[in-house]
Amino acid sequence: MDKLDLVGIGIGPFNLSLAAQLDGVADVSSIFLEQRSEFAWHPDMMLPGVELQTSFLKDLVTLTNPTSKWSFLSYMVAQKRMLDFMNADFAAVPRREFAAYLKWVADHLDGLAFDSSVREVMFDGQDFKVRTDHASYVANNLAIGVGKPAFVPAWARQLPKHKCFHTSQAKSNFPKLRGKRIAVIGGGQSGAELVEYLLGGNIKDVEEVLWLSRRDNFEPLDDTPFVNEYFTPGYADVFAGLPDACKQDLMSRQKLASDGASLSTLKSIYQLLYRQRYLQEGNVAGRLLPQREVFQVQQDGEAMRIAARNGLNQDVEFFDADALILATGYETTLPEFMVPLRSRLEVGASGAYRLDADFRAQWDGPSDRNIFVQNAGRIDLGIFEPQLSLMAWRSAKIVNALAGKNVFNLDQNPPIVDWVAGSGDLAGGAVVQAWG
Repeated sequence: MDKLDLVGIGIGPFNLSLAAQLDGVADVSSIFLEQRSEFAWHPDMMLPGVELQTSFLKDLVTLTNPTSKWSFLSYMVAQKRMLDFMNADFAAVPRREFAAYLKWVADHLDGLAFDSSVREVMFDGQDFKVRTDHASYVANNLAIGVGKPAFVPAWARQLPKHKCFHTSQAKSNFPKLRGKRIAVIGGGQSGAELVEYLLGGNIKDVEEVLWLSRRDNFEPLDDTPFVNEYFTPGYADVFAGLPDACKQDLMSRQKLASDGASLSTLKSIYQLLYRQRYLQEGNVAGRLLPQREVFQVQQDGEAMRIAARNGLNQDVEFFDADALILATGYETTLPEFMVPLRSRLEVGASGAYRLDADFRAQWDGPSDRNIFVQNAGRIDLGIFEPQLSLMAWRSAKIVNALAGKNVFNLDQNPPIVDWVAGSGDLAGGAVVQAWG
């Protein structure tokens, strides 16, 4: 059995980016394993008209490798619709288009193995041993990119799954959705997209949509230029060097930089409500209920009674619904196949791993045996980490580490914003001293 430089586990956008960046790097051997039979990017959340919240230039490769054949623009040329795409002049690229681009790469890129469910990862003191149902692999390094499981609040876990489900299973459950009143729990983009879809009359028999959120209001994503500086290598390097207490504080204040709804979606929802209320267009009413924290749901026959605390006056309020859709996000957990290494991993604030600035999990193994982890270090590394924005840069950093040389030149100009003393230098010691 030949030893590989890298085994990637999971083929979502982040490990797909890493595989694309490795294409053509002759001195790094790799394989990427995925349990599904083919590539699919959030298929159950692909509602009509949903848009990407970031630029299509922040694709798998372009930020660090713009001449790659795996860029979004290369995909457009291959589909022979580059001019049509330009003429359409989308304010934001349809998410379905970007998903098709990702699948095109996955369908044509070598080194990807689907129908390969990883059962166990071991370390024998020298090498990683990766076992699937059908094969085993030996590698110097791992890249974990399996995504996150849906977060289901404790109060929802015993409810019938056909009446209460997460947005990640939305489209599959729509045919089973029955009832006139639907409650959407969660005020981010996925919740907003579902509310827009339901208010548009796309589900038969729905007459009322309740939108509950703990947030102060239904607020837009902040994608103004200086806020977008959070999604740059210069800021990422500074953030990684901060003390944990400072990181936690910053994360709470930067929420809308990565977790707000698109302005176009919010406008559409408001206009749908206006048309229904004043112009008698459409037959789905809406109730917008921010500042409500749901803490209990009880079944009342076929219906469900929702108990929520109002954050403005602390009153407990009750709402009735026939079905609930949870737009409650995702959580970081250790995959089952990594359990044999659990005791050797340092646990970070984000959940299962503590990651360094090069996306390596901190563990007690040899320094030349790395466990790279993607989409599991938001608090360790910053709000960019679970987003598409810097995936090409992150993949390039991992490739450089694997190759032991600068395959990609990742030198940056000083940031537009001078985050710390030194005009773009990390100056970590000064920052730590200020917060220590």
